[in-house]
Amino acid sequence: MSTLDPRQLRDACGLFGTGVNVIATRHADGDHGMTANAFMSISLDPPLIAISIGERARILPLLQEAGQFSVSTLAEGQEGLAWHFAGRPAEDLANPFETLGGLPVIRGALAHYACDIANEIRAGDHTIFLGHVRNIATDPGARPLIFYKGRFGAVAGQAPAPELCDPLAEAIW
Repeated sequence: MSTLDPRQLRDACGLFGTGVNVIATRHADGDHGMTANAFMSISLDPPLIAISIGERARILPLLQEAGQFSVSTLAEGQEGLAWHFAGRPAEDLANPFETLGGLPVIRGALAHYACDIANEIRAGDHTIFLGHVRNIATDPGARPLIFYKGRFGAVAGQAPAPELCDPLAEAIW
């Protein structure tokens, strides 16, 4: 049994700057989404990504029932959408979704992934979903919304991306 203070762990993890995503699924009663930063690439072949969803999240049983999900990586300026899907709903918000591969994705986001659930792994108070990516769309000209130390922000002075054939970029990816 751990004696680690959960708040201390949360604060330490908050020092890792991440992108901001909306995880969504389509259900018989409509489209559902939640804001999350627990997202990562897993494999290029086969194309797999992972998301982590807390056991108390209302979207958890909807994902399990639907068997598929989308991830929309939010762009700079979409903080309102991040808050909306984090439980602070904007009552006057127009439908922010469009469709990719039959799944709801956030209009104007930096990147969209439409996935079938390939595996589900129980991990403490979360469930990790491995998603087999079947559709993807990106806006390479958009800038990411960043989350760091409990706040939203933007990338300052973004450097040009290295070419995919760059040996350093290949080693990292």
